[in-house]
This record gives sequence, structure tokens and C-alpha cells, in this order.
Amino acid sequence: MRFEWPDGEDRLYHDFRRLGEESLSKDVADRDKAGVFGHDDWMCCAEHGVLGLVLPPAYGGAGCDLAGYVRAMEGLGHGCLDNGLMMAIGAHVLAAEMPVWKFGDEGQRRKYLPELAAGRLIGANAMTEPGSGSDALSLVTTAERDGGFYRLTGRKRYVTNAPVADVFVVYATVDPDLGFTGVTAFLVERGDAGLVVHEQAEKMGLRTARWGEIELDACRIPASRRLGAERQGAAIFAQTMAWERALLLAPWLGVMEREIDACVRFSRRRRQFGKHIGHFQSVSNRIVDMRIQWEISRMLVYRAAAELGRAKATIFPEVGKLYVSEAAAEVFKSAMQVYGALGYTSEGNTERNLRDALGMTISSGTSDLQRTIISGKLGITWPDTDEGGGAR
Repeated sequence: MRFEWPDGEDRLYHDFRRLGEESLSKDVADRDKAGVFGHDDWMCCAEHGVLGLVLPPAYGGAGCDLAGYVRAMEGLGHGCLDNGLMMAIGAHVLAAEMPVWKFGDEGQRRKYLPELAAGRLIGANAMTEPGSGSDALSLVTTAERDGGFYRLTGRKRYVTNAPVADVFVVYATVDPDLGFTGVTAFLVERGDAGLVVHEQAEKMGLRTARWGEIELDACRIPASRRLGAERQGAAIFAQTMAWERALLLAPWLGVMEREIDACVRFSRRRRQFGKHIGHFQSVSNRIVDMRIQWEISRMLVYRAAAELGRAKATIFPEVGKLYVSEAAAEVFKSAMQVYGALGYTSEGNTERNLRDALGMTISSGTSDLQRTIISGKLGITWPDTDEGGGAR
């Protein structure tokens, strides 16, 4: 791992941080209350290369490697107050752009990637169903072959970006009897007949990242919009989740650092009982623990990004997602204690950051699911064998 950056990548950090501080709107509190997606900020990010950062130049991108992507998004998260926007960008880049780039054919890449990079198309990932959450591959949405077309039937829930999305990566099974081995990925466009998008209930946090439900009623799409081969969907989804879990929290490194710096300043300014509150060990120890959580989070996210290039799957996407999402929530809970009643109000950013951070412990799989996956990769939970290697 490296924390000394080439000039280009360090410049990206500072450029993106400045973009968030100076160019993105500051009406986040109002839009959060109303649940309004910041489309102008989205286009501003696109114009500054955020949405195409990891894509090759041939498809309108900058060709940034994944460690550089983390560094850039860390800067954007530090400068940008809209965590929902960061969530929307992550879902767009990691769960829509990346699968098209890595698994799409050349026609699909040239059709969708330049438009996604430019922000003219917004992408979404549709896997979760009413009857399947963490067990995402136990889906019932079907894809029936009809000559040169497929007919997709089913419902998807909690689709980030759904109300504003133009193209959906939809997972369906070509044969329910095959279980997860029948899962196949498709590119569904908003205008396709048989697709209906519904807004879903308002969320506790990340409210500026809109989510919704999509209904597929014999939605007929050309076979040319199948992503990858038939029955390759499980592998595509697994890789997409690895990207999401490893990289989705990169902006939160910047958000956490900004909060910690603010707590340090506040502890040196706020006086109680005749002294600055930073002189009270309970306060200073709390801020020190926040800093340690941030330092560990940085190492894990950068390690997870580095491990994504390996042929063999590792535990680091799940370890990073689990630790960093929970650490972020703890950092903002601690910040609330530092600020006292002020931190519980909507005057500052802390209560919104806490609500948003709690959402990140669920996105891309709950913390409990991450622990289950990690235990499986460590060989703890499956297969169940005795010491001699025989199955029990």
C-alpha cells in the first residue's frame, strides 16, 4: 500500500476536494428534508470527470486506477456535504458502469459508457426483490427467451437511483430450477415497454440519493442487451459487489476526516467549568479514538482497492465495508457527544452524517451479512468438517 501519491493522483484529491467545497450546492439540508436529488450537482461532477474517472479514455473516461479512484473520492467526500450524492455516484459507477465495461460487448460499451461518463445517462443496479434481500441470488424474476428477445417479469426493490435512472442492470433467471446458476444480467432502458418505476418510502438517511422499485411485466428487450453470457449473472453480481464493498465508502474517508477536524477545533474553542473541553480526558480520548478509527478505515479501503486486481477473491472488500461503515457511524456518534445538544440539532452536519452513515451499514449487504461472508471465506462456516477433513 502507498500513502505517498504521484503528483497526478494527489492533484485529483485536491481538485475534487475543491470541487466539493466551491462548486457543489450548499442547500443539502433543505434537499435532505425534501428528499431531492441534486441533478445540477450531478452534472457538475460529470463535467469535472468524476463519473468517468475509472473508465478508459476510449469510452470517455480518465483511465484512473482503483487506488487513484479512492484517493480522488476521498477528496470529493471531504469537500462535498451531500452524502446522498456520493451514494448515487457510487451506485452509478461501481454497479452500472463497471459491469458494462468489464462484462459488456464492444457495442454495449460504446453505446452506454460515454453517456454514463458524461452524466447524460444515470445507471442503477436492480437485484434485491420483495422476497430476497441478503440472499440476493434466490431471486424469482424470470427472463424468457423469445426469438431475438427476452421477456423479463418480476419486481425489484430498494434500487438506488431508480427514480432518476435511464439504464438498469437487472438480474433475472433463465430457469428457476437452476437456482443461482441460472442468473443472467440484462440492460433495461427506462423507455422499454413493460418497465414501470415506482418511488419507495422515504428513508432515514441518504435521502438525496433517491431509491425506488421497478416492476417488469413481460418487459421485452433485445437479446443484444443481455450483459455477458446466459447464466453468467451470478459471477457478474459477485464481482459488482466486490467493487461496491471495496470502493463505495471511499468518500466517507473524507467525510470522517472533516468531522474529526471540526471536533478538534470545537474542543479547543468550547469552554466548560473554566477550561476548554479538550482538556477533559473523556473528550480528548474520544477524539483520539475517532482518529484511530479513521486511520484504520483508510488502510482498509486502500488495501481493498489493491486486492481487487487479484485473480483470487479475498476477504478485504467485505472486511473494509464492514469496518468502515461501522466506524463511520461510531465517529459521528462520538462527534455528537463532543458537541452535546448542538450535535443533535439540524444546525450542523453531524446528525445528518450519522443518519447517512447508518445507511451505509446496510447498503451492499448488512454488517451481519458481511460477517457471514467473511466467516465463509475463512473456512469457518462451510463446509462443516471434522478435524480429519470428513463432512459431519
